[in-house]
Amino acid sequence: MKKYGFGIDIGGTTCKIGLLETAGNIVEKWEIPTRTQNGGEQILPDVASFILEKIEERKIPKDEIQGIGIGVPGPVTPEGVVLKCVNLGWGVRNIAKEMEERTGFAVKAGNDANVAALGEMWKGGGKGKKNLIMVTLGTGVGGGVVIDGNMIAGSSGAGGEFGHMKVNPHETETCGCGKCGCLEQYASATGIVRLAKRTLANMTEETSLRGVKALTAKAVFDAAKAGDKAADGIVEKMAEILGMALANIACVVNPEIIVIGGGVSKAGSILTERVETHFRKNVFHACLNAEIVLASLGNDAGMYGCVRMLLS
Repeated sequence: MKKYGFGIDIGGTTCKIGLLETAGNIVEKWEIPTRTQNGGEQILPDVASFILEKIEERKIPKDEIQGIGIGVPGPVTPEGVVLKCVNLGWGVRNIAKEMEERTGFAVKAGNDANVAALGEMWKGGGKGKKNLIMVTLGTGVGGGVVIDGNMIAGSSGAGGEFGHMKVNPHETETCGCGKCGCLEQYASATGIVRLAKRTLANMTEETSLRGVKALTAKAVFDAAKAGDKAADGIVEKMAEILGMALANIACVVNPEIIVIGGGVSKAGSILTERVETHFRKNVFHACLNAEIVLASLGNDAGMYGCVRMLLS
């Protein structure tokens, strides 16, 4: 008998919902709006109603539903308690228990970056490995750690928050978390733009970046690929900081593979090759053989990871 699971990746704008076979095949996927008004009170009712409607529509017997996995943008305890999700308007609430009561199915919940790491281990860039680090480079920097096939959430659900490792004790500008010198300030899309603006303000040499109306991380990488020296220096600095950070993380968890995802990862080999150079230069010798690869599941990683949670 086939078994199915629902993977729910809740973002600030949309909820990505996937119906998957527990073997790992996507049957169908959808998106519904995330209604964050009034403290996000309608998010879980909307998702629960949608799932129950789909089960009825597809005439799936309830005993074939393994459960529901949920990923959210914030810390989640192993018991499924969200401590705070600013983007969703949530404070402390047990979303696993709430969703179980609304649907009647078993529910597991986790941080979105953590479950994405689990998804990449199961069916993505880290397939076939059991010990994995994933770092997501987007507007911020997120991450996840998988050890022996299990997601590491930590005591309060903050495991894998690589973006808030301190990498520069001399930084004076403040990160979104309120501290200074975090990895997110250098390796995220916004961090790369910040590095670029700082570089341009302190140089007089010609660079194509001065002619870019809307300076973005992609524009910096494109200019570097085209041979712009200033852009190349910015990419090199970012890669140095990220490579060293990953080397430090590797000394703690000793991964088989490091998966780089998020929008910035679309830069491709110019990113991975340089990060790998700095990683290998700094990492402890016993961790030297860790592979560095790009994520391959894109926006589906969270859905895969949510269903994979149900199998452990």
